[in-house]
Amino acid sequence: MIHEHNHETVNYNRAFAVGIALNILLVIIGVSFGLIAGSLALIADAGHTLSDVISLLLAWGASFLAATAATTRRTYGLRKATVMASLASAILLLVALGIITWEAIGRFFDPQPVEGLIVIVVAAIGVIINTLAASLFFRGQKYDLNIRGAFLHMAADAGVSLGVVFAGIIIMTTGWMLIDPLISIFIVIVVFIATWRLLRDSMNYALDAVPADIDISGVRSYLLSHDRVSCIHDLHVWPLSTTEVALTVHLVVNDEFVDNKFLRSLQQHLHDHYRIKHTTVQIETSMNENVCMLDSAGCIGKSGHKVC
Repeated sequence: MIHEHNHETVNYNRAFAVGIALNILLVIIGVSFGLIAGSLALIADAGHTLSDVISLLLAWGASFLAATAATTRRTYGLRKATVMASLASAILLLVALGIITWEAIGRFFDPQPVEGLIVIVVAAIGVIINTLAASLFFRGQKYDLNIRGAFLHMAADAGVSLGVVFAGIIIMTTGWMLIDPLISIFIVIVVFIATWRLLRDSMNYALDAVPADIDISGVRSYLLSHDRVSCIHDLHVWPLSTTEVALTVHLVVNDEFVDNKFLRSLQQHLHDHYRIKHTTVQIETSMNENVCMLDSAGCIGKSGHKVC
């Protein structure tokens, strides 16, 4: 049996610090001028930005915990904290969206005067700040669910702030005050759609489901493609964190000798083609009469062109 560890981490401390600072500034500006202008859209946007600050803090803290060393009590360390942070971020966002929706519905029945020019200027500042903050996480969001959560929050906020700019323009040109709660509802819809995948993936990661970008059928076919492999069983693929995927499998080989070069080639291929960084392979021989306890009809990997 051989283990392979390849932990590549990117330090996002500066990105988190700058992103949090920018968003705290935006919350202060949004709430202050939202109250002055009487704009629920601005206050709603600031409220969502506050949830972003909390989400960024959670993500930052989780990234720090994920870097802690493994112990005899927690043999994988605290990598799973990144998954819990992304799930908490998604849930927090749903709560914020519910509050915004409730307030917007109230404004439909009791429209309030809104200072359109203030709304335009403050929302335009929000577009600039959120775009800058989103750019800090753009590179890492493709392969890290935790970073993707941060990126989606910032990118959605930039789009929402742009919508609020248009709301201010409409209010100034038409005097139609109902556009303010309408834009607030629009904020809710856009942010919900943008983060639905985050919520779904966070739940799947928390339940140790195979990450969506991992082709487990392809993994199984690759393992079975080797002439030395008679069959496989007990194949498991799951996320250790938002950046690391693990695999364990039992390979039944048709000879007694399997060298480290063969095992290393398996690990390298799984790493390069399937983004699996932590691989554990157990070797069993087809000449052994003792059947593995984990070789059962229900285990993943039994099906294929080679049958144990």
